[in-house]
Parts: sequence; structure tokens; C-alpha cells
Amino acid sequence: MTGSADDPSCRTDDGSVVARAHNLVLRYGEHTALAASSFEIPARAVTAVIGPNGSGKSTVLNALAGLVDPASGSLEVLGVSPHEARGRVSYVLQSVTVPLGTPLTVAETVGMGRYPSLGLWRRRGDKDRARVQTAMERLQITGLARRHLTELSGGQRQRVYVAQGVAQGHEVLLLDEPLTGLDLVSARTIDDIIHSERHRGCSVVLTTHDLDEARAADHVLLMNGRVVASGAPSDVLTLHNLEAAYGLGALHGSATTFVDDPAHAREPDLRPGYPQDRELEDGSGKSPAREGHGEPGDDAAHDVEHSDR
Repeated sequence: MTGSADDPSCRTDDGSVVARAHNLVLRYGEHTALAASSFEIPARAVTAVIGPNGSGKSTVLNALAGLVDPASGSLEVLGVSPHEARGRVSYVLQSVTVPLGTPLTVAETVGMGRYPSLGLWRRRGDKDRARVQTAMERLQITGLARRHLTELSGGQRQRVYVAQGVAQGHEVLLLDEPLTGLDLVSARTIDDIIHSERHRGCSVVLTTHDLDEARAADHVLLMNGRVVASGAPSDVLTLHNLEAAYGLGALHGSATTFVDDPAHAREPDLRPGYPQDRELEDGSGKSPAREGHGEPGDDAAHDVEHSDR
């Protein structure tokens, strides 16, 4: 089945692959963010992109969204160039700075997700309003519809932005560290969206520092300036591969306890209007445990932690 990006249930044209890269190199000016790498991202699945800070995770998402062009090699998304696939891809940023006093309500913000489908002149119709309402219900924010963004907590705002991405017609949902620094309720709500999108026939690609979230995915890209390994979590998240990605001495005693080196340079953020220094809301560097992926108190043994130790 092949559906348009605006269908409630979407199917990609290619039954097995949503993105394919061959010897892909990505650069910001003279800085190489991704050395030559080849990989595939499966369709109708959750793919987690994990690695240290500055390893190229967000850069790969930017490339899939058509915001960074390949310096060399090739990249296809949904069988075409990332630029051609833009109307079928929804991209949710890790964080958005809302200027104090911005008069945008939750309902208006989620409704902006319909703009790519509307174009410049078409007014929103019943189908658009229904998509917005459904997205708000799925993210459990209908009770916040008339609240202004600046009145919300960080977790509530992140749910609003994910709802905006869901309201947009899409076959691929890109999420940049969607669970980082969130309260438990918001993290569980967004995690449920991540893992339910594939049942609707959509593909999800997310970046994360959380090993539990990576293990819960269908497919993993492990990175450190290149794709170190790609495949099923059990094949990728091995002690050998984690040592290769995080460096010898970064692992201590167990394949599930290791330190994410904060000395790595941050990746430049080319998206207009957003700061390059993206800080965690609570400053902890941890994602809370999520139902089905660990219990509260387990995160110290499973999360990739920012530490000065």
C-alpha cells in the first residue's frame, strides 16, 4: 500500500528502506561532521541514532531533513533526494526557544504543523482541524489548548512540539533527542508516540544518549564521527562496538555503564532561529526511566551520562 504523506496511516513507496546512504560525507565548512559512511534505515520501524556528543547524530538528522547537503557520496530518502522528500518528512527539534510574551497558544502551535500541506493560500478545513485535534489527544495536551507556550513547563512544551510534528502529514518522523531532560509523564507520553508510529506505517528516526531507548528501537546507528555499526540493537550495542564509539577506557565494568565524554565539541545547528548551544532543561544529562524500558532508579546503570569524573 502506498499512501500520501497526509494519510492518517502512511506507507512508504519502498517496502523495506526509508533512507539509504553510500559513502556519505557531511561537512560544516571545513569541519567534517560525518566521515564516509554507508548505511540503510528500515521503513516502518524505529531507528535510534546514538553516540557521544559531537559524533554526528544531529547532523545525520539534518541531512535526512534536507538541511545539510552531502559533501560527497549519496543519500536517498523515500527513494528520492532529501530535498524532494521534504514534504513527506516531519522534523521535531530537540529544543525551541520561545521569546517571552509570544502570543501563541498550544492549539495554534500544533495547528502550524498543517502549514506544509496547506501551502500559502489554502485555508484549514475539517480534515486539518481533525488532524490537529487527534495529535493533541495523542500527546495528552487538549486541556492546554488555550494556554500560551510561555506558561508551560519544559515537558509540556516538548509534547506540544511533538504534536505539531505528528499533525504534519508525514511518512518519516525525525526527533532530535525527544526525551532528554523531560519529566516522567512527558517522557512516557512521547515514548508511546515513538513506538506507536510504526504501527501506523510510519518510520521514526530519533537521536538519543539513552542506551535503554536505543535497545527498545528496531534498528540502531552507532556513531562517532562515522557510522561505527548499523543494525539490530543486539548486534550493534556490544561491548566491542561501544568501546569503538566511546573510546577505550570509557567503559567501566559493564557494557551498560559508561561515560559520555562532555569534552566533545557540539555540532553546529544550522536550523534558523535556534541556538547552537542546546542545554538540557534540568542540567542532569539524563533521561528519566520510561515504562517498559526501565524503572525509576535504574537510569544510573543504563543511561549515557554527562560526567566530569
